[in-house]
Amino acid sequence: MADDPTFFRARAAAEHAAAEAATLDNVRTRCERAEAAWTQMAVRAERTREQRAAREKASAPDQKAISLLHAGGVDGSS
Repeated sequence: MADDPTFFRARAAAEHAAAEAATLDNVRTRCERAEAAWTQMAVRAERTREQRAAREKASAPDQKAISLLHAGGVDGSS
């Protein structure tokens, strides 16, 4: 949950609904600020996931080569 964009988006939607239902201006404003904060957390979490996936994909060939070296697949004696 700490970095789940789906959770953050659900919280943003709940705050949006609360803002629409609010009759007091200060409550509406508070809910709108909370919605913006939850939305920003979702965006940040999505960006982090994308960057992590790209980083893991980029390092996958390196990890495969290291695994081959350690497993004896490449012994360097050719």
